[in-house]
Amino acid sequence: MSNKFQSIKGFYDILPEATPLWFKLEDTARRVLAQYGYQNIRMPLVEPTELYVRSVGEHTDIVEKEMYAWEDALNGDKLALRPEGTAGCVRAVVEHNLTYNGPQRLWYSGAMFRHENVQKGRQRQFHQIGVEAFGFDTPEVDAEQIVMLSRLWSALGIEDVVLQINSIGDAHERLEYRNRLIAYFEQHMDLLDEDAKRRLHSNPLRILDTKNPRMQAMCEAAPKLIDSLGDESRSHFEGLCQYLSDAGVGYQVNPRLVRGLDYYNRTVFEWVTTKLGSQGTIAGGGRYDGLVERLGGKPTPACGFGIGLERVFLLMQEYGVVAQEVPDLYLVNVGELAEKQAFVIAESLRKHGLSVVLHAGGGSFKSQMKKADRSGARYAAILGDDEVQANQIALKPLLQAGEQITCSINDAVKLVKT
Repeated sequence: MSNKFQSIKGFYDILPEATPLWFKLEDTARRVLAQYGYQNIRMPLVEPTELYVRSVGEHTDIVEKEMYAWEDALNGDKLALRPEGTAGCVRAVVEHNLTYNGPQRLWYSGAMFRHENVQKGRQRQFHQIGVEAFGFDTPEVDAEQIVMLSRLWSALGIEDVVLQINSIGDAHERLEYRNRLIAYFEQHMDLLDEDAKRRLHSNPLRILDTKNPRMQAMCEAAPKLIDSLGDESRSHFEGLCQYLSDAGVGYQVNPRLVRGLDYYNRTVFEWVTTKLGSQGTIAGGGRYDGLVERLGGKPTPACGFGIGLERVFLLMQEYGVVAQEVPDLYLVNVGELAEKQAFVIAESLRKHGLSVVLHAGGGSFKSQMKKADRSGARYAAILGDDEVQANQIALKPLLQAGEQITCSINDAVKLVKT
């Protein structure tokens, strides 16, 4: 006998018992996004590798270590599975000139791919909802996206998530700060681990995000980027803070928050929880005003975020959020006439908008009723030869106490819908 296949490490199946909660998460997010006027866009899973090198950054972990990239054997194209959604969305906006008639609010969802160490809340194929706004340069849209996430957590029944915000300024301010930071770290070379030494001259801001306990005190004492901000960046950040305060959304200013992608400027933010161990960030994003131009478009201010759906799903479970998809009816059929008519009657019931599981494959009345109970259906619809001849059906409540009744199909539909 041949060996059974198994899914690839880091790529997993979402089984039927989990999908109702996934639907609840996705449907709730869609409703909240619609409240704010965001429209859906759908991009390919595969993009040119260079798109991510130019946008995410050549010296980021994603490009250096995590991206699934290859050369197409058929035509030599260098391709990559998308590791994040913003770059592809910007590419689509530029390619189709979507901002020609004015600013755009867009969202997308789907699988992303990164070759990471697999652990709870971190997979190699994972799912995100991404939100991007193009053409808005003032901080109310930054605030809008953050408040929108606050509304989503409330709608999902998630509590105790903390908003951390920071400003990383504009490019010239970051360059000045970068030089100060390198000089500071060079004075503490004995405390830097190998990863920090590797990043020192390529991406020193990422050293601030280290999880190494030995480096924490040194990083806390490092120069703060916010002290290098000019008047415009500082005013933008103060405006964001005021909008959040006006909306009643609490926040913590985290001067070490820089995010891991090169394209950010000014606002960066994360929503974090302590309930998922080391994978505590459930959503994060910020402003990226230079990315559209970097990818071939006209200068266009932009900001956005991504939601890690696996982590939000785990958090919903942690808070006891439940969702169930149960059929209205499980159609039991016993007898020669009943077996012949059950298929047609099930379709008739569905035509009235009911969800119906049709028992197939025969079996005794007792065994079929056991399956009806296990199905989670609200009612067992019982069809025997006598019911077929009388053009009726019997209904037995399964989820609550109640008497079995026999009635016409139209009356059965009315009863189930009430």
